[in-house]
Amino acid sequence: MFKLVALWSPPKPGDRAAFEAAYINTHAPLARALPNLAALDTILLAEGLEGAPADHHRVAIMSWADKAAFERDGETPQWTALRTDAGQMIERFGVTLHSSMGEDG
Repeated sequence: MFKLVALWSPPKPGDRAAFEAAYINTHAPLARALPNLAALDTILLAEGLEGAPADHHRVAIMSWADKAAFERDGETPQWTALRTDAGQMIERFGVTLHSSMGEDG
């Protein structure tokens, strides 16, 4: 499987509920609409290891059968909509989004 891991920074405490609503009701459904996506796993992080604060607020793990399937999705209107929404969330909530990709190994 080819995977993309997206790491969202925490929104400001006063924006947390609005961020979660936007993520759950808009962003995740846009991701699930990608025609070649095999799976989407999301994690709302509550704490770090050994009681430390979590380094990130949300993690999304998107999976495709292979890199070619990911690349096909990258040329779809659904991908454009997902990227546009991510940019709007970054601007609206002042969060950062880091992502990396690779094969199962």
